[in-house]
Amino acid sequence: MTYHPKSDFIATMIERGFLADCTDYQGLDEALISGVQTAYIGYDATAQSLHVGHLMNIMVLRWLQKTGHKPITLMGGGTTKVGDPSFRSDERPLLGPEQIDANIAGMQKVFAKYLSYDDSETGALMLNNAEWLDSLNYLDFLRDIGRHFSVNRMLSFESVKSRLDREQSLSFLEFNYMILQAYDFLELNRRYNCVLQMGGSDQWGNIINGIDLTRRVLDHEIYGLTTPLLTTSDGRKMGKSQGGAVWLNGEMLSSYEFWQFWRNTTDADVGRFLKIFTELPVDECDRMGALAGSEINEAKVRLANEVTTLLHGAAAAATAEATAREVFEKGGVGGDLPTLTLSAAELGDGMSIVQLIVKTGLAKSGKEAKRLIAENGAKLDDTPLTDAGLMIDAGALSSPIKLSAGKKRHALVQLG
Repeated sequence: MTYHPKSDFIATMIERGFLADCTDYQGLDEALISGVQTAYIGYDATAQSLHVGHLMNIMVLRWLQKTGHKPITLMGGGTTKVGDPSFRSDERPLLGPEQIDANIAGMQKVFAKYLSYDDSETGALMLNNAEWLDSLNYLDFLRDIGRHFSVNRMLSFESVKSRLDREQSLSFLEFNYMILQAYDFLELNRRYNCVLQMGGSDQWGNIINGIDLTRRVLDHEIYGLTTPLLTTSDGRKMGKSQGGAVWLNGEMLSSYEFWQFWRNTTDADVGRFLKIFTELPVDECDRMGALAGSEINEAKVRLANEVTTLLHGAAAAATAEATAREVFEKGGVGGDLPTLTLSAAELGDGMSIVQLIVKTGLAKSGKEAKRLIAENGAKLDDTPLTDAGLMIDAGALSSPIKLSAGKKRHALVQLG
């Protein structure tokens, strides 16, 4: 990247590792130094919470606002009814309006932790594309918007081509998705003078479509910017843990488990993740990322604390760190561990240790739990478990017990 930006936002994007591509570096840079600009990222409302895979682009919106510009979080209340085919091997299940609204409410809680939604010049806006998509007249839309799209060109996009190359069905419903997303950019430009759409690099084709459509219909100059698709140093997709998605809503994943996810970052990723997911100065991120041995573990604790503080607050981060130190360094129980509370009726005459390991989420199935025990990877109160047939009754739960899978995953079981 040889372009030397004048705007704080582009400079931040480049030096912290957020930038994959931009449709016009110079044009966007000039726009950003000329005054407050409005930019958006779109989010489909397909789940009750955002997850760690969304966090990079949430930080992009946060930096946009911190550098003096106006972010829009566009909720796909309309497009979620259609489903984004981008790089998916199958069609998304379609959701009803009540579920979509509930999902948007859950996601809103997370955005409010990172962005300031207020009436100021740079105050963030939360919009829903159902506002303009729900009332579209099909014939008018075909005539006014559809005529600007070439099917030949749409077929050439990687997201569509990958589905067709595998001879997997791509419904007409999904094929319309990219037209609707392009139309979002046009409407945001027309209604809110939004000049920039951002997103992951898999959204490049959709972003280009929106820019072309807006130029054709309104003759306005607008821009696109993408972030790299983030993988860990060992090639895994960012945001997945052994237990599934790493959710950002506290009701779906405890602040301790969230903290622990970051504490378990591999050494090679620490410096890069500090730059992307925290607001620490870049030279400090580089310094900590270059540490080795036991010192890199303290850098991981710093990473976990910084990221957890942004989402859950400083008190939650401090509690998580204290719990982790108690569990790992002192072999204690720790008051903030994920906890399974069983009623006397649920427990009955007793429950097998395998069932408990599955119920606490330390294993996904009985088979996996048995394998964990057979490979000496499971512990009960820090003592290796050897008997997969062990039964735990009310007497054994007169005080909470700690189950462990490997060195880093723990849960408490107690009677309620």
